[in-house]
Amino acid sequence: MKKFLLIGWILLSTAISAFSQTTLTGLHVEKGKRFISQSNGQPFFWLADTAWELFHRLTFEEAQNYLKIRAGQGYNVIQAVAIAEFDGLNQANRNGDKPLFNNDPVKPNEKYFKHLDKVIAEAGKLGLYIGLLPAWGDKFNRKWGGGPEIFTPENALIYTEFLAKRYKGKNVIWILGGDRNPETEKHIAIVHAMAQGIRNISGESQLITYHPQGLSYSSRFFHEAPWLNMNMFQSGHDQRDRKNYLMLRNDYDKSPVKPTLDAEPRYEDHPVNWKSELGYFNDFDVRQAAYWSVLSGACGHTYGCHDIWQMYDPDLNPPIAFARTAWKTAVHLPGASQMGFMKKLMESHPWQELQPDTSLILNDNPENAGFQIAALSAARDFMMAYSPYGRTLKIDLSKFKAQDLIAYWFNPRDGSSIKIGSFKNQGAEEFKPYAQGPGTDWVLVIDDTTQSWAGFGLKKQREK
Repeated sequence: MKKFLLIGWILLSTAISAFSQTTLTGLHVEKGKRFISQSNGQPFFWLADTAWELFHRLTFEEAQNYLKIRAGQGYNVIQAVAIAEFDGLNQANRNGDKPLFNNDPVKPNEKYFKHLDKVIAEAGKLGLYIGLLPAWGDKFNRKWGGGPEIFTPENALIYTEFLAKRYKGKNVIWILGGDRNPETEKHIAIVHAMAQGIRNISGESQLITYHPQGLSYSSRFFHEAPWLNMNMFQSGHDQRDRKNYLMLRNDYDKSPVKPTLDAEPRYEDHPVNWKSELGYFNDFDVRQAAYWSVLSGACGHTYGCHDIWQMYDPDLNPPIAFARTAWKTAVHLPGASQMGFMKKLMESHPWQELQPDTSLILNDNPENAGFQIAALSAARDFMMAYSPYGRTLKIDLSKFKAQDLIAYWFNPRDGSSIKIGSFKNQGAEEFKPYAQGPGTDWVLVIDDTTQSWAGFGLKKQREK
């Protein structure tokens, strides 16, 4: 059987690798590109929320309300799990249904998956993709968690074919893994079989990626697999100032080139290193991880909130790892909206042309003092630089091709902009924010004045 699966996988890999471009349901990844494109040719800036227990712990009405809020905040992807982590096999959803009969992946419960159908359709009405995990990782590798391990390569293929038939042509992006790394040949075979099941039904019409466990990368295991359209890594929740830009560089430098992003950074309202006595990550921690990653070459970013991923409701479920805020309140925490500000800033420019270039920053830039990140467009007509603690940025303006430049500060806390002035593309110039210290991060934007998007943030304020 192992030989049969291996031969089948080789044949599938050969067929998939013949494509120079992957055409998806509304989205595609062009060969050699670091970003996702839409069917109209425009880049797709991935902004996701982590809602792992969405299908398992919420009623349809609650899910509907949650999705409306996130769509209004600017999100376009919701990461959720079909067979959830928290006893997702044996604890019924809010409708009283379990996903499988006898915990058998080839015996799905139609009533359970009709609930998924409704929620996914509702997300589509709101312009949201569902980043759908077929199952949480403990269902194939119970290194921790409740499990049980129910998947084999044979039944994994049948199960994902079932899902793919159900969601072919729908607003679904497939995410394999589920906070778990494959550790054995069997684990690897299960993941490949899941991908094969999807491709057997949907062909190249939907994205497939992989969500690894903390401080790891999908590229470590599957970078060259032809089914993997984009990479994910997880910078995790163990410490403040975790330098996820270094993890991003790991993927950025790999060949073949594929888009990548931080699919699970530090979560807002999550206890640092799972210890409440160390304090909780706040909106600054969320912003720092996001801008560090995006300006280092990511194709977008995934936000997370500790209370949201588990859909914590003190009247229904005990808190996991010191969750402290009911999800209906936590959905409005400041970091969630601030991710929408970041998306607006990026989409106001041809962000897909940005290339990480910290050599733009000429001043001392020690990593232990809030490392500052910069990126310059390929056409050298705009740049963005992030200063986590509001420290001065000394920028080499001679790197610009454009002669006349306008500079402004973008405030990632409220989405406002402050004009600095006009400059020429010569010499070095110091830019000092008017506020400094913890929680006073800034994004310096410098634009070619001849471009239609020059000073976008300032224009939007004048319109108000």
